[in-house]
Amino acid sequence: MSLSKVNVGTSVILHQINYGLNLKKKLQDMGLTPGVEFSVVSKTNSGPIIIEVRGSRLALGRGIAEKIDVEIVS
Repeated sequence: MSLSKVNVGTSVILHQINYGLNLKKKLQDMGLTPGVEFSVVSKTNSGPIIIEVRGSRLALGRGIAEKIDVEIVS
């Protein structure tokens, strides 16, 4: 499932980032590595998606969020 489809307050586990190598490395440097658990803090219809990962909050554009595959934590 794409990160852009996850509801606010939901915890997810990152599977993979389907984007170019430069952006993939940048996101991994910020803590978004395969297997990490994080949650969606804020999401609007047109603005960025804000996530909390490893104690930090990151704002991701919707286009990037669509390229991040996650699984909802049960």
